[in-house]
Amino acid sequence: MGQCGITSSKTVLVFLNLIFWAAAGILCYVGAYVFITYDDYDHFFEDVYTLIPAVIIIAVGTLLFIIGLIGCCATIRESRCGLATFVIILLLVFITEVVVVVLGYIYRAKVEDEVDHSIRKVYNGYNGTNPDAASRAIDYVQRQLRCCGIHNYSDWENTVWFKQTKNNSVPLSCCKATLSNCTGTLTRPMDLYAEGCEALVVKKLQEIMMYVIWAALAFAAIQV
Repeated sequence: MGQCGITSSKTVLVFLNLIFWAAAGILCYVGAYVFITYDDYDHFFEDVYTLIPAVIIIAVGTLLFIIGLIGCCATIRESRCGLATFVIILLLVFITEVVVVVLGYIYRAKVEDEVDHSIRKVYNGYNGTNPDAASRAIDYVQRQLRCCGIHNYSDWENTVWFKQTKNNSVPLSCCKATLSNCTGTLTRPMDLYAEGCEALVVKKLQEIMMYVIWAALAFAAIQV
């Protein structure tokens, strides 16, 4: 009977370690997704410290994989020292995940101010003839988020690019995706996206940060 109980306990511990490996993969995926998405919006958000939660969550994912390996070995060998190490590291990971949640909420609150500070400079630097990285970022955001200008399409009238071109048109990335004959002219505002990009960029970046927060909360709950 005692041997049966030990075998059952080992099975449960090995199963839990498999869960930790799965968690490690998911956490690393979430962290990598944040990095990739941030790269598309980095011109609108200059504070690189926002990536700290993503860096930490990737480190936590890597550590969870190592924890799973230690736990499996300790369980199979019935090593008390190994299991004690397993528990201690698990506790440290839990504390780290709490830190990630706190940092996530702090940086999520800063997103709106950062975007508001940077977005005008990015739009003023737009060059439609020989687009640089910032110009490509604007076109990407306007197509991806289906928006035009900072608050609306009329914001383009105050940019250097608009004044230099003198054709009373906004970039083609402002054109609705369903239209094939749109030229970006302001004489046909119904062809352009009506919503401004600033609010949508803020929303997108806050959503990204929430992925990190929810991932950390979910796996902290699993550990408990």
